[in-house]
Amino acid sequence: MDAAPVVTPPASSRAGRNLPAAIGVGVGLAALVLVTLFTSTVAFAVVIAAAVGVGTWELVRAIRPVEARPPMVPLIVGGVATTAMTYVGGTESLLLGLLLTVVAVVIWRIPDGPVGFQRDVTAAVLVAAYVPFLAGFAVLLDIESDGVVRILAFIATVVCSDVGGYVAGVLAGRHPMAPTVSPKKSWEGMAGSLIACAIGGALFLELGFDNGAWWEGVIYGLAIAVAATLGDLTESMIKRDLGVKDMSTLLPGHGGLMDRLDSLLFAAPVAYLLLTAFAPAG
Repeated sequence: MDAAPVVTPPASSRAGRNLPAAIGVGVGLAALVLVTLFTSTVAFAVVIAAAVGVGTWELVRAIRPVEARPPMVPLIVGGVATTAMTYVGGTESLLLGLLLTVVAVVIWRIPDGPVGFQRDVTAAVLVAAYVPFLAGFAVLLDIESDGVVRILAFIATVVCSDVGGYVAGVLAGRHPMAPTVSPKKSWEGMAGSLIACAIGGALFLELGFDNGAWWEGVIYGLAIAVAATLGDLTESMIKRDLGVKDMSTLLPGHGGLMDRLDSLLFAAPVAYLLLTAFAPAG
């Protein structure tokens, strides 16, 4: 009788994820972002709108098992519409889109009766503010005359935070930041994020913008590191509260799209505000 074939499991990271799949998906997402970013502002805004729709869908699905019922349809439609409105009208349209989404949620929820109304609307407002509103600041960066440079400076600095924190955490991590929320995050890793972002921010502001200065880049980088870390910790807190490991299984090796957007969402308004202050578009 022939021996049963030996099945070799896919390579996994220390977190137990499928490493080849994670790398492949990560490369694919990076390629999508870069291709659309250098193609046109409209193409990149469409990618943001798609991410808003998917992220909203994931978050609503994750919330529903805890008995809150934020209405899916007005949140997705409102979130995508907010992205489009922001692309056309700027900051005022971003605020208007958030307001109209909340109004649509209330109207949609009324026919279901008073039981759980406050709970459902509150959860929906959280979703609307967390996903489409914060993502709207990336659209505001995109529509500037030098939007490509601003988006690159924004995303690359968040990547510096992730890479610097990971390397420092692996090599020297000893003291957990928030062990009940994200056990693998350490103060040493946070220091690595701050250093990497300070260096990256200084380079981006000095070399990427005609009216930027290296010391402003240091401030920008430090602020991005803090915002990105808070974004990561916030989503970890939400997932622990909901009792889920990932927001979904949409992206092999990564979990859900929201698991990749957490740092970017919190960093987007910080990037927009500080780049506007330190390197205003000509």
